[in-house]
Amino acid sequence: MAQEQTPLLQGTLDLLILKSLALQQMHGLGIARRVGQITRETFQVKPGSLFPALHRMEQEGWLTSTWGESETNRKAKYYRLTKAGRRQLETETERWGRISLAISHALETP
Repeated sequence: MAQEQTPLLQGTLDLLILKSLALQQMHGLGIARRVGQITRETFQVKPGSLFPALHRMEQEGWLTSTWGESETNRKAKYYRLTKAGRRQLETETERWGRISLAISHALETP
């Protein structure tokens, strides 16, 4: 049975992009695919959300980019984490861990 897709919650997109880039640099389509993989297809990132977020995160200094060729020999912008981006990933991971735990507790409370 296919997993139902869920709208992204405020603030989750940054975390998912940072997590997607933790191991290697990727182009936008690769990041979108990776987000789907790591969330077991619960979240699908659309270009209209992804590319403005990538641009904003690059302005924040969390990502850097270079132009290269994709697997299909097309020009593509590749993104990778900076040191600041790795720190932000740690910060976001801790924050979402606390949020997730709090929501789990709230749902278990009668």
